[in-house]
Amino acid sequence: MFGRRKIATLVAELIGTGALTLLVLSVQRSTIGVPFFIAMAAGLTVLLMSLYFVGISGAYFNPALVIGMWTARKISTINGILFIAVQFLGAWGAYYLYTYYVNSSLQNIGGKYNTRILVAEAVGTAIFAFSVMAAKSQKFNNGLVAVAAGLGLMIGIISASSVSLGLLNPAVALGVKAWVLGTYVLGPIIGAVVGVNLYGMLFAEKADGLISPSGLAALTSPFGSTTNTTSKSTSSSTRKTTSKKKK
Repeated sequence: MFGRRKIATLVAELIGTGALTLLVLSVQRSTIGVPFFIAMAAGLTVLLMSLYFVGISGAYFNPALVIGMWTARKISTINGILFIAVQFLGAWGAYYLYTYYVNSSLQNIGGKYNTRILVAEAVGTAIFAFSVMAAKSQKFNNGLVAVAAGLGLMIGIISASSVSLGLLNPAVALGVKAWVLGTYVLGPIIGAVVGVNLYGMLFAEKADGLISPSGLAALTSPFGSTTNTTSKSTSSSTRKTTSKKKK
């Protein structure tokens, strides 16, 4: 059912989300746990993980971003479900690794529902999702996609941190013990849906189709169809050969 390439895409999302959660936890719970340093740590982590994995899985590392891409028909339903599952697994693993490091359990820091926090998380995630969608829709090379994702996340976190924890990621919210459905889960989902579709409807040159459901390996080019390009090239070559024979 799952070949090496398909497994690699899921492991990439698990490792990337786990690394992001672990870095946020490490900085957030340290003496330099101020919004700017948390944002910088998260942004640099996403940038680095994206450089490693954008050509393998698409480097999403965020259930909200996956849902946003799914609403824009950039990820198929089955792939989206699998990605979200391993992302939460990666965040969960990061939590237990961190508590092993510090030899202590963590208190919940999510607080209660607050509309301002919901809006802040939504706006911050919209900035991040807009950046990722823009980079991938314009078919930037992998390095520039990674930079756009890292800087987009950093700016999004800073924009939200005046009132919220600036997590912008439901999986990270689970990992840092801030799981509040009305704010740190719903907020990022709303923001990602808005950010992805805002760029897609207003600025993207054309609507792209679903990622091929034939396998997760198709995610190596999430916004283009290499199959179609190859098919057109082969067809053109065949027509030229036939024309020469007739002559």
